[in-house]
Amino acid sequence: MERVTQSKRDQQLADTIMALSAPDFTSHFSGWVKQLAAFDNLIIIAYQGERRPDVLYRECVDPVVYQQMDSHYLEGAYLLDPFYREHLKGGVRGIRRLADVAPDRFWRTHYYEHYYRQTTLLDEIAIFAQLNDDVTLNACFGKDRSSNQPFSPSELAALGRHEHTLAGLLSRHWQHYRPESAQQAPPLPLEKRLREALYQQRGIQLSPRQAEVALFILRGHSSLSISLHLNVSLQTVKVFRRQLYARCRISSQAELFALLMPFFAQLTSSISTP
Repeated sequence: MERVTQSKRDQQLADTIMALSAPDFTSHFSGWVKQLAAFDNLIIIAYQGERRPDVLYRECVDPVVYQQMDSHYLEGAYLLDPFYREHLKGGVRGIRRLADVAPDRFWRTHYYEHYYRQTTLLDEIAIFAQLNDDVTLNACFGKDRSSNQPFSPSELAALGRHEHTLAGLLSRHWQHYRPESAQQAPPLPLEKRLREALYQQRGIQLSPRQAEVALFILRGHSSLSISLHLNVSLQTVKVFRRQLYARCRISSQAELFALLMPFFAQLTSSISTP
């Protein structure tokens, strides 16, 4: 039985390789991965610097998983996504599991409560493939309420054994992909754009450090995690946090989320339009 299963996997992989650069590559690619891990949904995204990502392919069993993809995620929520943060590190390749790269307080953030939880996703594994210094491909395989169970240890191991093949196939198939914004000048860092927008529209003047701490909070980092990332003391982070809340006239993470999320949509749309 195992020999028959392996033969089927090999044939599916061969079909996937033969379909490189062809319109039906994604269906063959999906079919091969399903021989390794029985996912419920798959989305392939091209992250391009700090610009709005492009969705290259998507499939699902339950449509609710992508119900807010266009209206929320692509309109700015991606800026808080742990997988997007992996892309910004540069040079990332191979497998990442959301549970392993998410910040320590991610599951308690308002991003998780107001967006991620609504997708019904239970587990996600992403394959990263670097196209160039600016563009990263992310094939994200998910488990949602359709199966109502996370990836098994054997599925994780199977994907791990083939991570270089998976990344290589993605890179080769989309090797000629060029985003529409490729000719645009790189945008200013998000912290700087956010500070400028807050001051111009709300009269709120944040220091670079305060804006940085605000983004760390929204992404799900505890004060301890922020102190480690910024290489400052825990007490210093607490001071920045108190200053941030005072400048914004708020007293909770929920209020910070409500204040800043509308700005994310503005900032991403302004750098996505030539």
